[in-house]
Amino acid sequence: MKTTLANHFLMSAEETKSADVWAVEHGMSLLDLMEQAGRSVAEAVVDYAEKPESFPGEIVMLCGPGNNGGDGYVAARYLSEWGYHVHVMRAVEDISPQSPEASAMALRWTGSVGEFDHERASSASIIVDALFGVGLSRALEGQYADIIEVSNQCDVFRIAIDVPSGLNADTGNQLGEICFVADATITFSRRKPGHLIAPGRFLSGGLGHIRLADIGIPQGFFDANPAILFENDPAIWSSVYPHAGPYSHKYDRGHMLVLGGREPALGASRLASIAGLRIGAGLVTLAAPSETYNVQASTLTDIMVRRMDSNFGFIGMLADQRINTVLLGPGAGVGEKTAELIFETLNKNKKLVLDADALTSLAGRLPQLQSVGMKELVLTPHEGEFARLFPELPFSADRLKAVQMAAKQTGAVVALKGVSTIVAAPDGRSVINACAPAWLSVGGTGDVLAGITAGLIAQDMPVFEATCAAVWLHSQAAMKAGKGMIASDLLNTLVAVLP
Repeated sequence: MKTTLANHFLMSAEETKSADVWAVEHGMSLLDLMEQAGRSVAEAVVDYAEKPESFPGEIVMLCGPGNNGGDGYVAARYLSEWGYHVHVMRAVEDISPQSPEASAMALRWTGSVGEFDHERASSASIIVDALFGVGLSRALEGQYADIIEVSNQCDVFRIAIDVPSGLNADTGNQLGEICFVADATITFSRRKPGHLIAPGRFLSGGLGHIRLADIGIPQGFFDANPAILFENDPAIWSSVYPHAGPYSHKYDRGHMLVLGGREPALGASRLASIAGLRIGAGLVTLAAPSETYNVQASTLTDIMVRRMDSNFGFIGMLADQRINTVLLGPGAGVGEKTAELIFETLNKNKKLVLDADALTSLAGRLPQLQSVGMKELVLTPHEGEFARLFPELPFSADRLKAVQMAAKQTGAVVALKGVSTIVAAPDGRSVINACAPAWLSVGGTGDVLAGITAGLIAQDMPVFEATCAAVWLHSQAAMKAGKGMIASDLLNTLVAVLP
């Protein structure tokens, strides 16, 4: 089934608050928004429960002092009206909700209510976390932490409203030592970055159980605040994907040049070269040092292999105007010579993808990179390479913000690889990829990704969209290959997932 771009818009915690404010300023009431949110939660709970007459136990609603708690009271009311046994539990300090809207919804709840009861929670069938929403910015402490800890230990189905309490909605990190572990999450209007960035994705129940509910925020808010943050999906980039036409020939599809390395990393540049060809680049050339030329030339029957014995020789290849995209890094070696080739390639006005050794060689040279000016450049670091390149950016605290800052600082598209790969453009557009399987974490897969990226860019796909597409296709190829895959398996399964 095709999806639309709007299905993949994400919004920050601050944008979520702004949406509520905008709705109220344009004629809606917070009570109406809360009523719709609570009903949506109740409908989602019903989807996970049996019919009331056969439902085996009680639904426990953990209600906090704010609007998240108000949503919980509304959900409890609907579930009770539909025939379910519902009991509201509150922390001792939350006997009276602090939010006026939550107070109003608490008064409309006429069912069972009391302080948190460990024994009763343990015997429930479903626990719904309505303690805190996206606005929480501090670690859970005291009775709240105890409630969450006991709830996580209960053998029940756990559902979170908006985000699990204790989770940072923007970063996907826990705010402290304890966080509600949900089997499913119901959120509103748009999903939040923390729903996709690990570990938040797993604390929220996984992608298949992070449900989105429309609570009536007017479209005017979204029109006035166009999205620049997305979940990665073909809807983001399919309109500019380079499909070969009936009159296409190889010279229409770009020529990609890959710098080959020396032992023991010969396979890295081979994987990257073949990946570029598989994704549709019309021609791929591997520049191989003399001592590896025979090995590479006899192995790569579909790739043009040219002998290269110095940087001067590689720079000479760049004079070929048909070569429009260069990949530096896989097995290239770390040092001054690789760094020199980076800047020579940019000065030749070639599109460039930097990975692996090229990124390490670039460490400490970012000011020089920034001085080059306008460029079509992609950096694809893993966490270690990112830390060396951008030591001042604390990516462990806020992965998304760090990648966005790195892209703005360098003027390049930056793809920070990992469980939740994040791609950011200098203009602020960002994508979170949440579909990569765990078995993709094996040597050589990054070389394949770099080759796919360069191959798409060689076909004149815009660099941001090309990088997003490469990350998504790379993940899908890994899913197709299955557990136990090795990097070269991706070269075959990639064909099966091409759009």
